Amino acid sequence: MAHEISVPRLGWSMEEGIFIRWLKRDGDFVRRGEALFELEGEKALQEIESLDDGILRIPPDAPKEGSVVPVGQLLGYLAAEGESISDSALTTTPLPQATTVAPEISANDQKPASGEQVTDEAARTVVQPRPSTVASPRAKRVARDHNLDWTQLAGSGSKGQVRQRDVQAALAQHSSEPNFQAERMILSNRRRVIAQRMVASRQNMIPVTLFSKANADNLVNLREQFKSVSDAALVPSYQDFITKLVGNALAKHRLLAGRLEEDAIVLPPDHEIHIGMAVDTSDGLLVPVLRNIVGHTIMEIARQSRDAVERARQGKLTRDEMRGGVFTITNLGAFGVDGFTPIINAPEASILGLGAIRREPTVLDDGQICPTHQITLSLTFDHRMIDGAPAARFLQDIVRAINNPSPSIMDVA
Repeated sequence: MAHEISVPRLGWSMEEGIFIRWLKRDGDFVRRGEALFELEGEKALQEIESLDDGILRIPPDAPKEGSVVPVGQLLGYLAAEGESISDSALTTTPLPQATTVAPEISANDQKPASGEQVTDEAARTVVQPRPSTVASPRAKRVARDHNLDWTQLAGSGSKGQVRQRDVQAALAQHSSEPNFQAERMILSNRRRVIAQRMVASRQNMIPVTLFSKANADNLVNLREQFKSVSDAALVPSYQDFITKLVGNALAKHRLLAGRLEEDAIVLPPDHEIHIGMAVDTSDGLLVPVLRNIVGHTIMEIARQSRDAVERARQGKLTRDEMRGGVFTITNLGAFGVDGFTPIINAPEASILGLGAIRREPTVLDDGQICPTHQITLSLTFDHRMIDGAPAARFLQDIVRAINNPSPSIMDVA
């Protein structure tokens, strides 16, 4: 008996995804565990493996590349060798066709005489705006991206379904008409997931933010030393340096790297400090995770971070590359921001925000005023499991490490 291939749920909040492409062709023999197709969901692109052996049979009306597909939708079949699948099994159940309706005619309207042609003003073919109206997945996606109600369009498909060309024709017509309405941006699948997680983080945690400034003179000088001896393309960024410093501090303050699970606080081993880095992409904020910060040199961290940023902005991150983090660093310094209140990346318990490094007048211990490089740090933590004092001690250690970064930067487990 043929096995059905359907859209899996890749995350707890996933209701639909985007079908990217088949990795096998119709008629190929597929073994269990082989990559079968690519699906985008929960902010990540993932290769979906086959759960069974068999010959791939793709229905002619299966979702096309780029289609939005709900969880559970049938994509195809895996048939045994020699097993025949009827044509009816290779097509989806037909949906209701568009219906022809006439507009209401008032008592003052004149009915057409017998044999007289009914004009477009008197009667027209429309699609009833009801949930069962037919539209291709690509047509739905284009319509949704442009805030167009496709249920009001007359479909040109053989069974009355709305095609992509129908949506594009309607958009072209609207673009030639004056439009004085405010612009509406429809949330993408990724943006909806981000919004849901942000709300869940605020609702399920008690966030408190501490602010502190650190003297970054030695950090700036250290980076200049790396520039003088390293290939310019491999010079660690300020965030790379601070990521290393934070990883070493988390190994000593593991509570900041813990997470609350029911009635217990789960702490990671000090050799498994994995830190997420918030990356701004055209599709929204993504958080790839840099692995084993304590055990890696600063150059290895720099290579990890550059690769993660490139993959994030190219849309090539997998779900596994964004899992397992125990702490997150978010950097708005490049935008001229100093202090801010970062939102915890649940289920983690804390997050560190980095502000801009600025040259400011500073009062030294001997009373002299001189310019120094200052950076503002913003630490948000979940007060349900972390009190203010432990969070403040952790932040103090980060400040000290930035003041004198060389020993910690060279510390590799």
